[in-house]
Amino acid sequence: MHIEPGALLRTIQSPDDLKKIPQDKLYQVCDELRQYIIDVVSVHGGHFAASLGVVELTVALHYVYNTPYDQLVWDVGHQAYGHKILTGRQQFFETNRKYGGISGFPKRSESEYDTFGVGHSSTSISAALGMAMAAKYKGEKDRKSVAVIGDGAMTAGMAFEALNHAGVADSDVLIILNDNCMSIDPNVGALKEYLTDITTSHAYNKFRDDVWKLLGKLPVGKNFTREMASKLEAGIKGMVSRSSNMFESLNLRYFGPIDGHNITKLTDTLADLRNIPGPKLLHVLTVKGKGYALAEKDQTKWHAPGLFDKITGEIYKKKYDLPQPPKYQDVFGHTIIELAEQNSKIFGITPAMPSGSSLKFMMEKMPDRAFDVGICEQHAVTLSAGMATQGMKVFCNIYSSFMQRAFDQAVHDVAIQKLPVVFCLDRAGLVGEDGPTHHGAYDIPYFRCIPNMIISAPMNEAELRNLMYTAQLDSTELPIVIRYPRGEGVLSDWRKPFETVTIGKGRKLRDGKDIAILSFGHPGNFAAAAIRDLRTDNITPAHYDMRFAKPLDEELLHEALAKYDKIITVEDGSVVGGFGSAVLEFMQQHGYKNDVRILGIPDRIVEHGTLKELHRECGYDAQGIADAVREMMKERVGMTIVG
Repeated sequence: MHIEPGALLRTIQSPDDLKKIPQDKLYQVCDELRQYIIDVVSVHGGHFAASLGVVELTVALHYVYNTPYDQLVWDVGHQAYGHKILTGRQQFFETNRKYGGISGFPKRSESEYDTFGVGHSSTSISAALGMAMAAKYKGEKDRKSVAVIGDGAMTAGMAFEALNHAGVADSDVLIILNDNCMSIDPNVGALKEYLTDITTSHAYNKFRDDVWKLLGKLPVGKNFTREMASKLEAGIKGMVSRSSNMFESLNLRYFGPIDGHNITKLTDTLADLRNIPGPKLLHVLTVKGKGYALAEKDQTKWHAPGLFDKITGEIYKKKYDLPQPPKYQDVFGHTIIELAEQNSKIFGITPAMPSGSSLKFMMEKMPDRAFDVGICEQHAVTLSAGMATQGMKVFCNIYSSFMQRAFDQAVHDVAIQKLPVVFCLDRAGLVGEDGPTHHGAYDIPYFRCIPNMIISAPMNEAELRNLMYTAQLDSTELPIVIRYPRGEGVLSDWRKPFETVTIGKGRKLRDGKDIAILSFGHPGNFAAAAIRDLRTDNITPAHYDMRFAKPLDEELLHEALAKYDKIITVEDGSVVGGFGSAVLEFMQQHGYKNDVRILGIPDRIVEHGTLKELHRECGYDAQGIADAVREMMKERVGMTIVG
């Protein structure tokens, strides 16, 4: 279904086209851009509320700034749909997040207007500051750098580190704080309270308005010198203590807060700020989901709702005749409550993903034992470690790709001290339409190289429950990783009684002839489907669900390697350094010379698409496994890594 943009919007193929439109017509551009996003996302899917909230800001930035020469950096990138539409990708926008289509996030290889690739939060200020410092070094005096960061992303330590540097770097960078009190879930922490105070303080805002009027009377442009800015700042100091504003105490000139949905005010403000040198911060107030009433009312639900009827607001759900398996995240969310009711030492921690991880269930039922710490993965891990020193059993629930940000804490604060933190890694493996910034491809290799670390993966929901049960036992004295994929499992009847899993022990699911499949985690279900398919070729592989990548089940490995000449390993992770690599290392240590093929995520950046499309592309879906078995049955002995 092709969707036509509005009359003005269809004339805009670049910011140069946007600049030709009179300022008093920009409100119409905003209305058409917002409606176009609603129309396309309702039919084709994608992130939703975030881009609606920054429509006016997006239009104003491209109207005022000379992009792409002026460098605009979006934080996270959920909100960059309007940016993409205005920068030459309008005709491709319906392919957004689809296999072979444009990315759902800014991406340098996709457009010169995407100055920095993003997907994770809190990188924008550092990147924009780096660009500003480089421009200054190269003598590009009129080149501007702008970072757009949400108040949720501002909670991360990296954002504070960048603010601290920006205040003394003497570079021309503008930080726009998009304040809407939301990331995916509502924001938490002291910063949220501070921004609320600064937004609602009438005395402070009156002072800011007075200062703004002073600025408006200054001879801006080439006549506005750094000396004049310094004199103004000195005058401000005499009127109010700089310590009354956190940003000014970091040597950032603070402006705002202003209405982020007033396009005239935004363009006028940005035009003035473009001529004010040095590091500065503009505080903009917006509403996530602006212009779509249901999204404004329930911003978490409408962050990425899937396909929906834009008129009624009905979100389309797949309809099934039989009960369907739950999502792994929901199994985690309900199981941790069961365990916590039995074990008073259990706590749950998540960095800003209570809905995505389903820790929200425990936060609602046990608010004193489950916490959202904001977008602070490093803090989440060390907080968990601190609690573990006091005998608590902490389930630290982090998306696999976000866990990358806390690698040092996993080593320094957890593993070296042998603290039994339980890392529940949601979205492990390929994640689908979010693409390479969110694929959980690397956690097996980067955890496997850490001493004292246990790495496990369930093949189904019952196994997830049993691994969680085992992890909270006093007998589990080392940190343990439990990795599981995005989406549904395979068991509709999943609430099984808890059973203890012996650490480092897998299970043999079936004997076979000539060839064995060693699977790790959920892809074991792909292997089982492949084995059923291979019956028509009279090929009967053995199947081992290894459960642990570290420690390996050496007894099972000796059995499989001694009995079967040909081995296939299957994992939903990187083929470099992952589970298959661990098997090869074991073989080398014990002198085995079997023919081995490793199936998993190849050693390249895998782009976005549906999970089914990406598993097929990478060759470890059921068909890929079956094809690999057929090929191996025809080959001579050797080693092959597929990727």
